[in-house]
Amino acid sequence: QVQLVESGGGLVQAGGSLRLSCSASGSIFSRNTMGWYRQAPGKQRELVAVISSSGFTNYADSVKGRFAISRDSTKNTVYLQMNSLSPDDTAVYYCNIRSTFDNNWGQGTQVTVSS
Repeated sequence: QVQLVESGGGLVQAGGSLRLSCSASGSIFSRNTMGWYRQAPGKQRELVAVISSSGFTNYADSVKGRFAISRDSTKNTVYLQMNSLSPDDTAVYYCNIRSTFDNNWGQGTQVTVSS
């Protein structure tokens, strides 16, 4: 069983920045991918950014150049630095950790960007 605890969401004005954090605990396999997904009202959940245990990253085109994902594997923690936020980034952001054996989600944290 894996538990994910997210923090860092909130309300920010357009052009502002936020940093999300997600800490994982429990039975975590060393080879895993951690990342962030988001779901806006009336839309499907979509990938924002992921990072593997080897450091490989993948970003949605809509956030490239504005968001940066990083991880501290010693703490099983993943971060998402979000810059130049726009109202289109408003969504619930979900942390995810997956391995060959399992796939786990956090409870989500709301990010609201006002215009």
